[in-house]
Amino acid sequence: MESRVKEILSWYSSDSPGTRTNIARLLNHGRLAGTGKLVILPVDQGFEHGPARSFAVNPAGYDPSYHFQLAIDAGCNAYAAPLGFLEAGAAEFAGEVPLILKMNNHDVLHDEKDPLSAVTGSVKDALRLGCVAVGFTIYPGSSQAQIMYQQCREMIQEAKASGLAAVVWSYPRGTDVSKAGETGLDVVAYAAQIAAQLGAHIIKVKPPSEHIEQAEAKKAYEKAKVPMATLSERVRHVVQSSFNGRRIVIFSGGATKENDESFFDECRGIRDGGGFGSIIGRNSFQRPRDRALKFLDTVMKIYAGELK
Repeated sequence: MESRVKEILSWYSSDSPGTRTNIARLLNHGRLAGTGKLVILPVDQGFEHGPARSFAVNPAGYDPSYHFQLAIDAGCNAYAAPLGFLEAGAAEFAGEVPLILKMNNHDVLHDEKDPLSAVTGSVKDALRLGCVAVGFTIYPGSSQAQIMYQQCREMIQEAKASGLAAVVWSYPRGTDVSKAGETGLDVVAYAAQIAAQLGAHIIKVKPPSEHIEQAEAKKAYEKAKVPMATLSERVRHVVQSSFNGRRIVIFSGGATKENDESFFDECRGIRDGGGFGSIIGRNSFQRPRDRALKFLDTVMKIYAGELK
């Protein structure tokens, strides 16, 4: 096992050998195996955004098998999806790519300002399907956040008891959070800290902007002179906020970007700031397959340090 993977596993000394083995499986799979970096393919958008918005641009994506094969052929560390998509391909692709069961989901048919996702899967489902991890979304800033924190903590407790790893999508959103604040540096760092405090092994947040949402946080940043001018500086602060870099923090890819180079620059900023990688959904499966594979190959080269 590579020394970097051993170092990362040492951060989770309170966990069982089973959980640490599953974290190692994530870190030791695919093109980035052994580097301590991760590129994960998540496909929960059919539930979250609707099938047409997600797959009409590339109709092959309506087929669950397409996403399994894309993750495998691209050399992703893992494939994450809700229960139905995983059930549709877990047997056919058994053992070919580590799986993460997304255990809660939210639809946009009733897109309220203070969302509360529905629990749509279980740790038992994850074990039955051979997953290495379960995932759960929380919305810090929502008036429903306290319910989600309790649900998330229960999920993490059960996952750890069953030897699985826990991934937390931590996306600030709610009536009292502005649109700019959803990606503001102080809010994203706070969201990462909350996920770490809930016991997450892997934390997923959005790339942070220079915006500062909270007046008291702005005073603290100014007094401490926290660097935030570049994406790499902001990523470094978010990673620092996740137990001083002792938790794996990965960053979402967001909506599909037409300009590949702008996305690659974002990956460079994440890499240079000490981020652990990206979880890239729409920017992967909404591209034609050949272009998606080339796109992901470049992303992985950036994280591996093969491209500056």
